[in-house]
Amino acid sequence: MTAEGLFVSFEGIDGSGKSTQARRLADALRARGRDVVLTREPGGSPGAEEIRALVLQGDPDRWSAETELLLFTAARRDHLERTIRPALAAGKIVICDRFADSTRMYQGLSRGDLRAAVDILHDLMIGQEPDLTLLVDMDPIAALRRAKARATAEERFEDFGQALQDRMRAGFLALADEFAHRFRVIDGTRDEDTVAAAVLAAVDPVLAARAGAGT
Repeated sequence: MTAEGLFVSFEGIDGSGKSTQARRLADALRARGRDVVLTREPGGSPGAEEIRALVLQGDPDRWSAETELLLFTAARRDHLERTIRPALAAGKIVICDRFADSTRMYQGLSRGDLRAAVDILHDLMIGQEPDLTLLVDMDPIAALRRAKARATAEERFEDFGQALQDRMRAGFLALADEFAHRFRVIDGTRDEDTVAAAVLAAVDPVLAARAGAGT
């Protein structure tokens, strides 16, 4: 954990329900009197939100995986400087809908064999990992159906189809093994309330340990 605040990220394939669960966790912690910043990637700062429109809209082949990697890294750096680090320094809980693990998957594994480049750029320009990462896991077929049903303009990655989602799910589960110290896998196939309870059950021990460390 960071000394100043707590940094929690949510990961998962498109349509897994992670954004809903990130909002629900923020609401639950605020109801307990916690100071929470709910943010997202790409985005989370004015400059990063402009880059978000570039990478999430338009034709699936609009950008190469290499160009996407540079755009996502630029957005993340701005987000880190302007939103995440100031909030952590102020002792707040930052809940982020996607962070660097998504780049490790989308550009590092599923869109290109760029994991080494992703890690180099991350170490050079970002240098920060979440204290806790919650992976909302579910079947790619059901998740993609849910994602497409939203019918938003930000469907560039969903338009790559189920094959990408299959690789993404396998890749995220592999990341959960690679970074087992900070990942918790949440079964996203259950009803929303049950998933939210499981998320809180994963977060509460980390919060308790943080409180104990501060005494």
